[in-house]
Amino acid sequence: MMPKLLKNLYLDGSPHPPGLKFLLLQGHLELGSGLGRSNSWTCCPCISQKSPLQTIGEEQTQNPYTELLVLKAHHDIVRFLVQLDEYRFASAGDDGIVVVWNAQTGEKLLELNGHTQKITAIITFPSLEVCEEKNQLILTASADRTVIVWDCDTGRQVQKVSCFQSTVKRLDIWLSGGNDLCVWNRKLDLLCKTSHLSDTGISALIEIPKNCVVAAVGKELIIFRLVTPTGESLEWDILEIKRLLDHQDNILSLVNVNDLSFVTGSHVGEMIIWNILDWTVQARECNFWDPSPQLDTQQEIKLCQKPNDISVHHFTWDEENVFAAVGRGLYVYNLQMKRVIACQKTAHDSSVLHIAKLPNRQLISCSEDGSVRIWELREKQQLAAEPVPTGFFNMWGFGRVNKQASQPVKKQQENATPCSLELIGDLIGHSSSVEMFLYFEDHGLVTCSADHLIILWKNGERESGLRSLKLFQKLEENGDLHLAV
Repeated sequence: MMPKLLKNLYLDGSPHPPGLKFLLLQGHLELGSGLGRSNSWTCCPCISQKSPLQTIGEEQTQNPYTELLVLKAHHDIVRFLVQLDEYRFASAGDDGIVVVWNAQTGEKLLELNGHTQKITAIITFPSLEVCEEKNQLILTASADRTVIVWDCDTGRQVQKVSCFQSTVKRLDIWLSGGNDLCVWNRKLDLLCKTSHLSDTGISALIEIPKNCVVAAVGKELIIFRLVTPTGESLEWDILEIKRLLDHQDNILSLVNVNDLSFVTGSHVGEMIIWNILDWTVQARECNFWDPSPQLDTQQEIKLCQKPNDISVHHFTWDEENVFAAVGRGLYVYNLQMKRVIACQKTAHDSSVLHIAKLPNRQLISCSEDGSVRIWELREKQQLAAEPVPTGFFNMWGFGRVNKQASQPVKKQQENATPCSLELIGDLIGHSSSVEMFLYFEDHGLVTCSADHLIILWKNGERESGLRSLKLFQKLEENGDLHLAV
């Protein structure tokens, strides 16, 4: 049976990483940008338009997160957060320390010391079936070229492995990805490997059907098939099936969006949606300078942005839409309509690093500018629809110029975004780049930052209700409730 791949966590952002490149474990895939930037970017000689940053007043009536707790335990940049269960999470970063926290109270539960350099990935996974203990385990990888498995309940080291080039852990085998792709058993014996792929290494890896995986290597997507042992052969093997060369620049983001599709995003603003079964292109949206004149009306012609202004940093999704962090902006791409239905061209002052979908059609984003912002996806009224250029990520104002000065209102509405992203919350607390966040349904938001801090953002109304309940319980225990009445 094909091993189930898990979270994709980049271990080193340098073009030639000295240690572990990324981790994949069973479950939901989270992507980052661990690939170095390409030098092939070319800008067109024109002046780009900058959209004003949307602001919100002090009376943030729709923002529930009105209380915060500041947690201090790290001595360097905090890059990673991972949820352990309904009330615990772990943090890790450049100081090489893992800290386990209580998400409700902010109490530090454990401090795990074992790495000598910065931690480059952290992920949770269940206990091995061979283990008697069923405690929650976490796996950390470091620039010191070690991987440590920790018991989150006791803090002890379950296993430590050194001198790995790169690694991916699963319940019974390891898949590793760096300059090549390798398969290991639980005893760390090498089962099979590919030849050298690239000096830049694999930047992202996901599982797709037919016992295949997709690896992003520079501008290319490489399809591999894992051959498991059979009665005729006891050997494992990993075979290269196909190379997809549709991207114009380095691929930064790769993620499964549903059972039928996966999506990729590149350094120059390209987004491609792929058929997960036959690996063909289902839809393509581009945002890069292409000097070729042979473009149809659905393609973008010229954009004049700095490279980091249009890099696709991160994806999240739901059943209907793909949400993309592109440069400083946010874009909502509808899978059925195959078009952008909402955008914020300038959602933050700096690049958006991480986004996530919240309940009630809400989206949260964090940025290098130190801000965390909450957005709500709303439908526009028909008369309020604004015409925009066709094409994805095309909201900076440089698209194909309309040949006819006057267009019918109906045509304008067809080219308009039918929805909008409205700012409903602006969480100001960090003094430096916010790296990522977690969402707890009952305990609020957790953010980590380059300022060495972790902040718990609490629902003020809920916390007030909990305090009142505890007060009444205390009065009742002491027999003072009737006297108070």
